[in-house]
Amino acid sequence: MFKKILIANRGEIAVRVIRACRELGVGSVAVYSEVDRAALHVRKADEAYSIGPAPAGESYLRIDKLLQVAANCGADAIHPGYGFLSENAEFARACAKAGIKFIGPRAEAMEIMGSKTSGRRAMQSAGIPLVPGSTTALARDEAVKVAAQVGYPVMLKAAAGGGGKGMRLVRTAQELESAFDGASSEAQRAFGNGEVYVEKWIENPRHIEIQILADEHGHCVYLGERECSLQRRHQKVLEEAPSAVVEPELRRRMGEAAVGVAKAAGYTNAGTVEFLVDRQKNFYFLEMNTRLQVEHPVTELVTGLDLVELQINIAAGKPLPFAQEDVHLHGHAIECRIYAEDPENNFFPSPGKITRLITAAGPGVREDSGVYEGWQVPLEYDPLLAKLIVWARTRKQAIARMQRALDEYFIGGIKTNLPLFRKILLDPGFCKGEIHTGYLDHILGQAGPAHQEKSPSKKAIPQEENGENTRLQLAAIGAAFFAAAGKGANTNGAPARNGEATSAWKTMARREAMRD
Repeated sequence: MFKKILIANRGEIAVRVIRACRELGVGSVAVYSEVDRAALHVRKADEAYSIGPAPAGESYLRIDKLLQVAANCGADAIHPGYGFLSENAEFARACAKAGIKFIGPRAEAMEIMGSKTSGRRAMQSAGIPLVPGSTTALARDEAVKVAAQVGYPVMLKAAAGGGGKGMRLVRTAQELESAFDGASSEAQRAFGNGEVYVEKWIENPRHIEIQILADEHGHCVYLGERECSLQRRHQKVLEEAPSAVVEPELRRRMGEAAVGVAKAAGYTNAGTVEFLVDRQKNFYFLEMNTRLQVEHPVTELVTGLDLVELQINIAAGKPLPFAQEDVHLHGHAIECRIYAEDPENNFFPSPGKITRLITAAGPGVREDSGVYEGWQVPLEYDPLLAKLIVWARTRKQAIARMQRALDEYFIGGIKTNLPLFRKILLDPGFCKGEIHTGYLDHILGQAGPAHQEKSPSKKAIPQEENGENTRLQLAAIGAAFFAAAGKGANTNGAPARNGEATSAWKTMARREAMRD
């Protein structure tokens, strides 16, 4: 086993890896930019080192700085988390050259599958069904030709992408050139690679992904599926395991296809094979993410496995401790990604100081968080704050449990997308499992501003020196805020269920929570 692991990341995923290290008795090393000096992962790790200014290109994306820190502190392995350099083959190769174990796939497998275009070529050769489109990165004029061949609408996608970045839906030829430039520019900023390819847009499919694990001894298993169809502008918002529509036979076929994808690429460690599934339950290979996924906790809860611990053990050369027939799914799990976003302003990032933080707890509730009360949320990075995850015996019970957990959860001082989840969990289509990749954008577009929670203007918050008067007025504004959230809404922004009257205790608690 490793003696010390450097986590080349930040936020909640860095905290998650630190926890796994601690349970394994392995030392953990955090790195941080200047703006992250007081971040939670820095406080949790056994050691922490500065790697430069706030811009990721000068800190978290600097391979030379990361390897220098690893050498100086004696780390013998690096966990990349997700995002940043997690799917960068150059980083994996540099780690190997420096004699440091990269906790992930080999650079060669990453180059095949980490690039969406080379992955599509490999799957085409293996006979895996693909969404129609290009299998190479394209120049703008080439993209125009391919889009015309496959027919509009099409999707422009970053070859090195993920997380909804570098993606553009193009419905007409007139939109393509500007969309191409936008997708390429965004991909360059996010991944250091501006290559873009074209895929046919399949109207209203489900986005189903299969988690795989492969050790370095030739064993590979799949761990069931995750339903990731609830997306806003191609960015996953809420995930579930298992999917409400995947039956055992379809799960087996998709799982075996995913294992075939991994073996074709000589893949090791944790990875996710993503598919689009149409209404007839035909599935098409979409891409492979050669890293740990943001939504991995829902798989952990329904399988009882620790994926990060397994990643570390696989990288240390240990064989998988179970076979495919030992994998069983139990119950249902749901994850909500909590972002510092302003629903009133088109979900624009909302950095600032977290003045109050009340988290959820109780049976079947888990929170993976990278924040704390009093922390300043920076503008420079992805606005993901935490993930709220629940488990229950059935999907219906999991929905009820998540509703309860969201009722308990409160973040003060910044805007968040918490009100969106409270509405989603009451949506009839969601409750029936009748969702697709365009479902959330559709209902948000239909509802317009009335669908979003109202919040007081910053100008409305008094600035008197008398602190008590300020708090009283802020509490009054808060009461108006929650009352304006919609007919029958209770004081935490969630619509009242089953005709419940608003609790006086809850009102008092919420007012107390809004004290600065």
